[in-house]
Amino acid sequence: MNKSKYTPKPELKLKRASATATIAKAKRQRLAPEVRAGLILDCASKLILDDGFTEISMERIGRDAGVSKALIYNYFPNLTDLLRALLEREITALQVRGLEEVKAAENFADLLRRTTRMYIQHVAERGPLLQRLWKESAVARSVADVDKVGHDQAVTYFVKRVRKEYGLPADIAAAAVDMQMSMTETAAQHLSNTHNDVDLATDICLHLILGGLDKLSRAYRKKA
Repeated sequence: MNKSKYTPKPELKLKRASATATIAKAKRQRLAPEVRAGLILDCASKLILDDGFTEISMERIGRDAGVSKALIYNYFPNLTDLLRALLEREITALQVRGLEEVKAAENFADLLRRTTRMYIQHVAERGPLLQRLWKESAVARSVADVDKVGHDQAVTYFVKRVRKEYGLPADIAAAAVDMQMSMTETAAQHLSNTHNDVDLATDICLHLILGGLDKLSRAYRKKA
């Protein structure tokens, strides 16, 4: 990583100043532990996005947050544990957003549109932070089980829906869902290919997914 002096953009300075002011104010108030921990994670998130991992430390987070290092250690035993909590929070937020879209969907096509757009939008907004956190091997290993549980639950749900909608055998439906998730991930990671247009990327994904499922249904429905 380039260790040359980093000069943050004015808007990033304002965001960091806002985060620092918020946590400094919170320090003077009696807050629930989860609220205070969340504010510390907010500051760590902004620090990672601004400067990457080169300068991150408990001391730096405390300085930027306007709290003592000792206070941070009250919530997080070490830096890896703090980053694990941050990544877990991101994973949970994505899962919650996904469940909300599932509940709001009116039919299968609407379900695919909502969840696909939600995921692409989430990566567009949080991708830089997620990529940096996942690259930290100790952090990634610590949340692997949590991430796998959420992924497996999503796969199971979509396989069930695909089988119901298209009459596909279990193995074909499972393969199709796995590939459609990979396609959505690719669309999110290469959003610049669609001029950072989330709706356009979503439309392309949906045409490919729904068209593919229609073809599979015609090819395999009678064998189900």
